[in-house]
Amino acid sequence: MYITPEQIVSSNKAGVEAILGLAHSQFAAFERLSALYFNTTKAAFEEGVGHAKALLNAKDPQEYINLNAAATQPTMEKAIAYSRSVYEVAAQTNGEMAKLLEAQAAEFNKNLVGLLDKVSKNAPAGSDVAVQAVRSALAAANTAYDSFNKVAKQATEIAEANFSAATTATRETHKKRAAA
Repeated sequence: MYITPEQIVSSNKAGVEAILGLAHSQFAAFERLSALYFNTTKAAFEEGVGHAKALLNAKDPQEYINLNAAATQPTMEKAIAYSRSVYEVAAQTNGEMAKLLEAQAAEFNKNLVGLLDKVSKNAPAGSDVAVQAVRSALAAANTAYDSFNKVAKQATEIAEANFSAATTATRETHKKRAAA
């Protein structure tokens, strides 16, 4: 059993492509977050300038108070929307990374099984036990990996539900305060 230079080149090429895919995913997420941050900051600045002008034009203290109170609700809604958008970008990026890593793990397992097949065919007599032990360990590792993925997905779903609940609670609390 031997490894050919073509196999090494193929393996290296696959590794580089995986790293580039991961880097591309991260840069795309950074780009989305940067655009979100820029647009939110620009809108907040423009709204702040408009609000300041409105306050300067207030004719009495009651109008001043009413303008400030009226600005609070939209500001809170926009902050919630911004945090939701950031969360969505993070969740999307996490999903993309998980897909890339799952594909790499599947490819690694396929290659390892192929290597074990070659080794078992060319192995000396009596080494069947060692090969079978490695296969058994690989199967156990795959089972553990699958279990970990299930737990991670459940944790993500719980975190998303908690985020939605917190967002709703914040909106309700803010509406109650504004009404009071």
